[in-house]
Amino acid sequence: MVDDVTVEGLLRELAPQALAALARRTGDFADAEDAVQEALIAATDVWRPQGVPDNPLGWLVRVASRRMVDAHRQDVARRRREDRVHHAEATDTTASGTDDSLVMMFMCAHPALTPSTAIPLTLRAVGGLTTREIAAAFLVPEPTMAQRISRAKATLRDSAVPFALPDEGDRPQRLRSVLHVLYLLFNEGYVTSSGPDLARVDLSDEAIRLTRAVHASMPDDAEVAGLLALMLLTDARRPARTGPHGELVPLADQDRTRWDRTKIREGVALVTAALRRGEIGEYQAQAAIAAVHDQAPDDATTGWTEILALYRVLERMTDNPMVTLNRAVATAKVEGPAAGIRVVDEAAVRLGDHHRVHAVRAHLFELAGDRDAAIAEFRAAATRTASARERDYLTTKAAALIRA
Repeated sequence: MVDDVTVEGLLRELAPQALAALARRTGDFADAEDAVQEALIAATDVWRPQGVPDNPLGWLVRVASRRMVDAHRQDVARRRREDRVHHAEATDTTASGTDDSLVMMFMCAHPALTPSTAIPLTLRAVGGLTTREIAAAFLVPEPTMAQRISRAKATLRDSAVPFALPDEGDRPQRLRSVLHVLYLLFNEGYVTSSGPDLARVDLSDEAIRLTRAVHASMPDDAEVAGLLALMLLTDARRPARTGPHGELVPLADQDRTRWDRTKIREGVALVTAALRRGEIGEYQAQAAIAAVHDQAPDDATTGWTEILALYRVLERMTDNPMVTLNRAVATAKVEGPAAGIRVVDEAAVRLGDHHRVHAVRAHLFELAGDRDAAIAEFRAAATRTASARERDYLTTKAAALIRA
């Protein structure tokens, strides 16, 4: 018998490979995803009591292929696809994990899809994120995101453009969506939007691995280098982000001797070389901010003026309210907490009742010496986050202020 954690981890790794193989052979992403999902359920039922087969990827592809054949037999209009699936099942049942995950990302950046539908679809297919996790990343309700993903699958089914790896000329056009998927995948791994754990190392490690693969194939692209630098510079802090019992440790309080200096050196070198090319993009700007943090010996000596300037550049590039919220923290460090709170209010116009709005406002009220307002905001943030570790941290902060 195989334990649930082992089976779950293996299926998470193999799912995008099986989906890529089946979608590439059949040209039908929607049906391939449905078939692979059924194969994953079957694998869970079979592998736990009987053990993992010698060729688990081949097992998944074969089972999913048979499910597609069964479904296509009920639809005469799809008879030609059934023949292709039969042929595929009888031939290749292996795939390269590294290549197929990356291939799937470029395949999902389909010209028939808009970025707002292609990116969530890719996060589901490659990252294995739930609809709830994807909705949290896009700041939309879960039902809205479920509709987007369903619409994307229907668009692919009806599109005349083949679901296949783009040629060299088309690939740069799809790159922006691919990079955004990798960015969101890393973020969900580094700061999990829900659940008992602060991070999911499997997701952030996979995002770094895939970004390295993109960088290896496009070494002269400054934004690819910038994204890889951002991931490395951020992930370098991971050893110091949690305390002995898994509790969240904010950046200002982290033991910087525990940061991974090898990753920091690599990240700084990457972003420095990228910025010298003279065409700054959003990932390079974020990496530059991360580099300033990582090279400072402590919070007090951090180059907050430089960080504030970079956030202003980034805000103009992205028009992202989360960037505005981050700018609020930098503004408070440079111009005082009152100025920072005014910037939080700007972000709140678009972010509404998001827990991070309350959390940042709480920290700034604490800096300003308004204890009652800080307690109220910490409590408000704690009730709105789906992350258990964040909730514990926010609740503890409120309790400490009450005792003070």
